[in-house]
Amino acid sequence: MEVIGFLFLATLLSTSHAEPHDVVNPIRQLRPRSGSGGRRVEGLDCLSWRLAVETNNLQGWKLVPQSCEEYVGNYMLGKQYRHDCEVVADSAIEYAKSFELAGDGKDVWVFDIDETTLSNLPYYARSDVQFGAIAYNDTRFNEWVAEGTAPAVPPLHRLYKTVLSLGFKTVFISGTADRFTDIRILNLNQAGYYNWEKLILKGADDHGTSVDYKSKKRTELVKQGYRIVGNIGDQWSDLIGTNVGNRTFKVPDPMYYIG
Repeated sequence: MEVIGFLFLATLLSTSHAEPHDVVNPIRQLRPRSGSGGRRVEGLDCLSWRLAVETNNLQGWKLVPQSCEEYVGNYMLGKQYRHDCEVVADSAIEYAKSFELAGDGKDVWVFDIDETTLSNLPYYARSDVQFGAIAYNDTRFNEWVAEGTAPAVPPLHRLYKTVLSLGFKTVFISGTADRFTDIRILNLNQAGYYNWEKLILKGADDHGTSVDYKSKKRTELVKQGYRIVGNIGDQWSDLIGTNVGNRTFKVPDPMYYIG
């Protein structure tokens, strides 16, 4: 991949305007990739495939088509993914600034973690993963999570800091197993995330689909008196179901599908 393909990596290396205590983990150097730039590859229009994924018209898919691996890699490492995330963050910030908080500390913004607040690009760029073109390996991914080195997604870090400054409480709801609670807290702190109201991870008694799990946890928040004003995630399963909030925002992610 040409040097321009690493623009997003440079952004991850140093988020701008970080507070003195914000330590953003560096993303390790990724192997160069050449690719289609969105052109039709072996009979498959990869840009149209990605559009179908992001609009949830293509559901239940297991792998990125191997003919689109290079396209997805270029997208995730290139300027378009960064710009797309910036547009999402800007839209969410505009909405957050327009919302009149009740002032009782019960207005919350729900954040997903993986591919929303933290990036797993160093993992998905590995040769044995190939940006979702190789079958998901739970053991290997959990080993990566246990490293606790995932960097922030800069535009989403900016959104997080903005909603805190506006007076919202923040809640993380993630499908990460709760045995990783300590390492997730450390990773979030190192990536510049602080002062959340709740960090909700998946326990042994949490069953069903991701939609079921996240709906249940949001419902519990509402029963505790919280009002979900905003909700942001990279999967549609983060944003559908019950008690999704006043507004939802979808972060692009063509690397995997969670139903």
